Amino acid sequence: MTAETFTVEPVARVVGGRVEPTDDYWGGTQSIIRIDGDRFTPDATKGLAEFSHLEIVFRFHLTDPADLHLGARRPRDNPAWPEVGIFGHRNMRRINWLGVSRCRLVKVDGLDLHVEDLDAVDGTPVLDIKPWFTEFGPRGAVYQPAWTTEMLPNYFAHPQQ
Repeated sequence: MTAETFTVEPVARVVGGRVEPTDDYWGGTQSIIRIDGDRFTPDATKGLAEFSHLEIVFRFHLTDPADLHLGARRPRDNPAWPEVGIFGHRNMRRINWLGVSRCRLVKVDGLDLHVEDLDAVDGTPVLDIKPWFTEFGPRGAVYQPAWTTEMLPNYFAHPQQ
């Protein structure tokens, strides 16, 4: 396999919401995806308000490039969970530092997309914005290992007060 490189330019940035990435309690996080007004007009968001959810592709811009784990490791370094390879995780320690998040679209205000439950922090470069189509959801039976359910009960919980 030959290596191919390409350049990706952000189309937007996350404004507000959380300032530090953490493992849990993203529920209720409100932020704005501010689309680049130098390249796009409000026509770029026409029809988007008719959707309840968006899929956001973003770059984990705060990840230390030296903190990559290309092989297997235990999720959250928990010795009770099995070692899982890099492609069996969804964390930020990825070779291209790409994240994908599904969030609720609260409202569209020109080039500002007000969202909730986006697990990306203030300043995150957004590489693509896609409306969620039910038809693109999983087809067939959905299954996963037990450790994921054990690990994520608080991921989209509201922060402890």
